[in-house]
Amino acid sequence: MEVGILGSGDVGKRLAGGFATRGHEVILGTRTPGNPELAKWAAGVKGKITVGSFADAARQGQLLVLAIRGEAALAALDAAGKAHFSGKVLIDVTNPLDFSKGMPPSLFMGTNDSLAERVQHAVPSAKVVKAFNTVGNVQMVDPHVKGQGRLELMIAGNDAEAKKQVTEVAKSFGWSGTLDVGGIDAARWLEALVPLWVRLGATLKTYSHIFAVARD
Repeated sequence: MEVGILGSGDVGKRLAGGFATRGHEVILGTRTPGNPELAKWAAGVKGKITVGSFADAARQGQLLVLAIRGEAALAALDAAGKAHFSGKVLIDVTNPLDFSKGMPPSLFMGTNDSLAERVQHAVPSAKVVKAFNTVGNVQMVDPHVKGQGRLELMIAGNDAEAKKQVTEVAKSFGWSGTLDVGGIDAARWLEALVPLWVRLGATLKTYSHIFAVARD
């Protein structure tokens, strides 16, 4: 499968590597496709990763991933060309974090709206699934927590088949499965968890922790 990833930061690269090492062809979309350091990084990853523009990634990808800073997410969709998202599953990894007052961050929207809902509204013909936004990039692929066996990724979205596809992606990345918390409006609560995750990271002095549900 060809996977188009919009965003070339730590999150985008981590997910790109995850897909590439599992046999998928990855088009990593960035604002600076001519960046030699990014090309060097891509060449060093096992598997096939090509670097291009946001539009290249959105046009060529059969499965799309939005992995960019929250405040730049909607502009990235515009730059990619919204027609390229039609009918495709779009994994939304963004968070509306507000660092304007420093650490820890707050949210620039929340409780009665979410960035995922705005993404879905911006590309209504896409099948948006919120996923991977509640974990740090180091745990997105091959997650591991000492003493914790079952690790499930929380997801939200309106399309049942799209969520099944994202569940298969999560399993291929090493998650035991997913926890479906509801429609795309449930992303409000997934996004709202992230400032707490950051605060806990500062307390624990590590950002490798994962929110998990303990159950019988």
